[in-house]
Formats: sequence, structure tokens, C-alpha cells
Amino acid sequence: MTTKPRLLDRAGGFARRLATARRGNVAIITAFAMIPLLFALGMGVDYTMAKRRQDQINGYADAAALAGVTPNMMAQNSTAAQTAASNMFSAQLSTIGQVTYNPNNISVTATDQASGTSLNRTVTVSYSANSTNIFSGVLGMNSIPIQGSSTATSSLSPQIDFYLLLDTSPSMEIASSTTGISTMVSYTSSQGGCAFGCHEVNPAGDNLGNPSNVTCTNGTKSFPSGGEDNYSLARCLGVSLRIDLVNQAVQSLMSTAATTASQNHTTYRAAIYTIDYSFNTLQALTSNLTTAQTSAANLSALQVYNQSCVTKTTCNNDEDSYLETGLSSANSVMPNPGSGTSNKGDTPQEVLFIVSDGVDDYGSGSSRIMAPMGTKSTWCSSIKNRGIRIAFLYLTYNPLPTNSFYNSNIKPFQPSIATDAQNCASAGLYFEVDTGGDITGALTQLFEKAVATAHLSQ
Repeated sequence: MTTKPRLLDRAGGFARRLATARRGNVAIITAFAMIPLLFALGMGVDYTMAKRRQDQINGYADAAALAGVTPNMMAQNSTAAQTAASNMFSAQLSTIGQVTYNPNNISVTATDQASGTSLNRTVTVSYSANSTNIFSGVLGMNSIPIQGSSTATSSLSPQIDFYLLLDTSPSMEIASSTTGISTMVSYTSSQGGCAFGCHEVNPAGDNLGNPSNVTCTNGTKSFPSGGEDNYSLARCLGVSLRIDLVNQAVQSLMSTAATTASQNHTTYRAAIYTIDYSFNTLQALTSNLTTAQTSAANLSALQVYNQSCVTKTTCNNDEDSYLETGLSSANSVMPNPGSGTSNKGDTPQEVLFIVSDGVDDYGSGSSRIMAPMGTKSTWCSSIKNRGIRIAFLYLTYNPLPTNSFYNSNIKPFQPSIATDAQNCASAGLYFEVDTGGDITGALTQLFEKAVATAHLSQ
């Protein structure tokens, strides 16, 4: 009668002890809890690896973007820059394992945009890819998406072609300083006092009273009577002429241009022309500025047969300053300007440099025209209307009150010479140098101003 209750009591006690036991439950719960913890740890490893790969690819994107804006690449067009950046990025990206990507999800662009006085290039490299997971794949997460981008910018000065139109007419043979003018006048009393170093083959033929009985500063024998011209007199006395200073200035300019082009990582080309009674090519357009400098050293004053004749058989009444012809010829030589970028189809910008005293002296039919440059034509405006800028270095045509020719022919319009020269120049590109002034420094400043104010437009 007592057996059954005892069995029930034992069973109930076992159940109560089982229900109150803790060690078994903790082990089971811990086992179940370890599963998500392991997955979380694995995903953390996968994420860390993905982040590391992303950082590495971002570094490659930085390098590729910078490759498109190096000084050498800036000298090429934007298409070449884009190709170079794309090739570098693709090559580097292929070296990374456990990363998959679709080439369509890689973008490399290079764009050029005008900004004031320079060309701004922007190269952008962007991508999206997938970093392959090791642990997370068991949960169906086979990869982690990664992406990034890098942008590099740089600026470039425009390519410019410089065309120099240099006045070599007899008026450029005047002494370059007030002291030199006084010296020449004092030694040419038989001519009424002439400050010009006129260069003649047959000076005695004009019967103007050539220098004689002059002892040269180097101690050589004095000139024989009537056998030398004023050009030889200037050389004898050590008097520098304006054409001599222009020669030095243009040579110096070629050196300055080469240095500036190197500093700006761009290309400048130069052409040198002279104008007297004809339009002459001293140096065709070239990017070799050393060659242009050598050519500039040959710049010299016009030599005529005598005061009235260009050659022994060709006489033109000393009409040797066809500056309008120079402008017309320069306009024909210069092509339409571009923006100065390296992009396909683009061409350099163009600047016409004029160095002159601004006085025309030429024949028109039976008439002799003497007037300020630009008075009788619109060539300056025509050239500027094409988008070509004109830089004008005006060498002041000073009054020569002791010279009868000046008083009769030039004095009436002398005040207008500088005004016309300035009107011919583009805004901000006019410079005047008076007698005794620094022509080399002035031409350099004018060049630097032309470079600094170059405007790019696309």
C-alpha cells in the first residue's frame, strides 16, 4: 500500500532536481550563442579585408589621376591624359586578388576647361567592385561591395605663337641716346646736323656732305673726305643706334621666352620679320628659340645705295618705311588663332609684336605718304578682329628741330604718332620707350604681360 506513493515522490523529486539544475543549460546556451559570435567574427575579418583592399585601390586611383596631370602629360591633350590614367589604373587594379569588378563600373575622365589665363585640367578616377568574402559566404554573403574615387587637377599656360614685326627702316638708325644724338649732330654740321646713322653704299652720291677728317674713338685713321656714310661715323665714334638696341632686345627676348615656356610647361614659337621698303623674313616660325635667337643677331639697319635710291638702278625718293605693307603681310602670314590647348584640332594663340617708331613713309602712285602708322588703313583693327592680339613697343619719335626734313614733314603730325601706335595695340599691350630708355627691359615686360594676360576660351 505504500509502494506507489514512494515511486511518485521519487519521480517528482528527480523532476524538481532536473528543473533546478544550471550547468547543463549554460552549456547548451553557450553552444548556441557561439554560432552568431563566430559568424560575427568572420564577417569582421571579411570587412577588414574589404576595407584594406579598398584603401589599396584608392591609392591606385590617386596615382592614376595624378598621372594625367604631370607636366609632361599637361603638354598633351586631354584624350592622351585620360588614356594614360586609365591604363595605369587598370594595370594596378589587376594585381589585387579576391576582388571582382565589371569594367563598365570603372570610370576615368580627363577634362580641360579655360579659367582666366590658364587651362585647368581635371582627371577623375572612380570605381565600384566587390571584395570576395571568406567566412560570410556560408550565410549567402559572398562579397562586400567597395567603391571610391580620386580627382587630380593642374593648370597649364596656353601655347602661343609670337610673330615679331621689326621696323628696320632708316628712321631706326637714329642714335639711341641723347648723348649719341648730340655727338652725331656735332660731327655732321655739313649736313645741317644729322642724328641718323644712315647706311649707304654710295654716300658721296647724294652730295649731302659726308663726314670727313674724323678721328675714330679707337684711334684709327680719320675718314677720307666724302668716303664714309653716317653709319660708319656712328661706328667710328662708338655711338649706338636704335637698331642696335632692338637687335640686343630681340636676342634677349628669345632667351626669356624659352625660360618662361619651360617654367609654364608649355610651348612658345617665334617668327621674326622686318619691314622697311619690303617685308622680309628673318626667321620663319619655329619652336627652337635658340635658333630664333641666332637669327635675331642678324638684325641690322637697312642699307641703301644712297639717300634717294634703294639700289643703283632703283630709286624711290627715300620712301623706305612701308609699315602698312608690313601689317598687311603679317596678317597674311598668321593663321587664325586657336585657344592654345593640346586638344585635337586646336591651335596656338597668336600675338603680333610690333617694334617701331610708328611713322610711315611710302609711295602711293605719284604721292609720297608720311603719316603715323595706321592712319591710312585699318590693318591693326583687321588683325585684332581675327582674335590676334597686338603688342606694340613704340620707340618715341622725338622732335629733331635741327633737321629740316623733320621740321617740314614729320613735325606737323608728331603729337599723333604715339596715339596711333597705342590705338593699334590691344588693351594693356602698349609700351613706350623714349630715347635712352631700356628697350630690352621694355620688350621683356611687354612679352611677360602678353603671356600673363593670355585668355583661354573653349
